[in-house]
Amino acid sequence: MAREGEAREAEGDCAESDASVVRRSLENPDAFAALFDRYAQDIHRYAARRLGTEAADDLMAETFVIAFQQRRRYDLSRPQARPWLYGIVTNLVGGHRRAEARRLRALSRAASTGPGDGSGDASGEGEPLADRVAARVSAEGVRGELAGALAALPARYRDVLLVIAWGDLDYAEAAEALGVPVGTVRSRLHRARKKLREALGGSDPTRLYDEHEEPGHG
Repeated sequence: MAREGEAREAEGDCAESDASVVRRSLENPDAFAALFDRYAQDIHRYAARRLGTEAADDLMAETFVIAFQQRRRYDLSRPQARPWLYGIVTNLVGGHRRAEARRLRALSRAASTGPGDGSGDASGEGEPLADRVAARVSAEGVRGELAGALAALPARYRDVLLVIAWGDLDYAEAAEALGVPVGTVRSRLHRARKKLREALGGSDPTRLYDEHEEPGHG
């Protein structure tokens, strides 16, 4: 009988909202594992793109520890927890600003001195950076330039840019994750892209949305 109840609960979890999982975890802490199962891989991938695989292991684990500890403060009116989790991990990345900038500059140097096909030791961490953000740039060698340009961005611009580009959040979700108004997300994203275009000679590798989806950026 107990196993049948567990099976029904597992089946129901497939359609259960994140908010419902959090609510259920208030009485049954083990239920919170459902959020880990749903989002751990995405959070790890995002952290790895920003700080490398080794750091990502710790940041992903810490993200879910913090989320579990703060679950009573979660706004249960929000059905999806993704923005909340990305906000936590982005804040954790914020404690490693210098490390992130050093990593990006190292990728830039490696790309400028290494083989043009992206092979070599640096490519293991550099490939996600190139594949996701530089996918629309055709010019060879822009990967290193892009890494350098990202390193030069103010942290608040880089956070908005990358939580959208690598976290696949929309503007409203990015605003929720970063705790800023949607207008601020749009403004910072616009300025970040402008700085990247200037650094890359007019190329815009971060256009994940059509221009008509960004009103007010004229």
